[in-house]
Amino acid sequence: MTPRVVVFGTAGYARTHLRRARALHERGEIVLAGACDVREPPDGDLVPVFTHDPAELLARVPADIAVIATPPHTHLPLARLALAAGCHVLVEKPPVLDLAAFGELTERARGRACQVGFQSFGSPAVPLIRAALDRGAIGTVTGIAAAGAWIRRDRYFARTAWAGRRRLDGRAVVDGALTNPFAHAVATALLLNGTASALPERTTVELYRARDIEADDTACARLCFAGAPDVVAAATLAAEADHEPYVLIHGTEGRIRWHYKTDVVDIGGEAVRAGPPDDLLANLVGHLRDGVPLLAPLAATRAFTALVEAVRDAPEPRHLPQARVVGTGPERRFVVPGVDRAVDTAAERLALFSELALPWTPAREET
Repeated sequence: MTPRVVVFGTAGYARTHLRRARALHERGEIVLAGACDVREPPDGDLVPVFTHDPAELLARVPADIAVIATPPHTHLPLARLALAAGCHVLVEKPPVLDLAAFGELTERARGRACQVGFQSFGSPAVPLIRAALDRGAIGTVTGIAAAGAWIRRDRYFARTAWAGRRRLDGRAVVDGALTNPFAHAVATALLLNGTASALPERTTVELYRARDIEADDTACARLCFAGAPDVVAAATLAAEADHEPYVLIHGTEGRIRWHYKTDVVDIGGEAVRAGPPDDLLANLVGHLRDGVPLLAPLAATRAFTALVEAVRDAPEPRHLPQARVVGTGPERRFVVPGVDRAVDTAAERLALFSELALPWTPAREET
């Protein structure tokens, strides 16, 4: 039977989910049966059934799969509804905001498939890198880093009520550099480390903000595991220039660098283009139809959820007075001088910002 799919969310990244679902619909692999959002759908995003209420949509449409592409703090309530209605689920990242919610979602999803929207997990680069590690291309892995430096302007933070927020209406949101825009880098580093489903023994986070927001726009973290290398992540949205984010695997005999947005993998100085990632909705359909393994199962996001919880519970981000303002109006942005290099150095040394003798070095906070 061709699965009937509904999409929760029609704006922002949800439009990408709608486009992908429509493409699968046109190929006859699914039936795009409906969508819902608190706002009217944008022009061109018409679906057979549209509602403002997810419960109403599920009552009107006998769906097999629900795609949840709504703000992070709404993921768990919507997943509850969808799973109770008998749906399999594709939920955007972060799937949930703490380990208690992760445990609840895991339990509620028993007997149902739950895929998480980490597109990089579906990249051909993942098996390519794993094969290189298995054959000892860089010797023994000593650590893995995730790094990202982007420019984000005022319009980015004005796009939605939860952008740049730690809390909204008394509920945790946990927007921030590591938990949202560079979540793929962190989660993929954990995947390649073999610790995506594990709980870290210790998580250290350092949160900063260049602009006047609740959440961090610059951050780093170290996750330490029993019997596995550390994973270090460093990122900023107050960069001097936009850079391709990457995962850097350190070995005793070399390094592997993966620019996951462009799918270019450098193994010991030899660059390989690994190709675009597989579509996660198509993979979920293949899982239900043919039993193919899920590329981004909920279980593989446990360690990432532990980081989200650590960021949620960390002290408020430290203000960076060194930041300078560039531009005006919606194009205004904040720049932290030298932060681009600091991100790269953190990845190169597997170090936290506080270990790099930076002008804004804080005391470390451990959770």
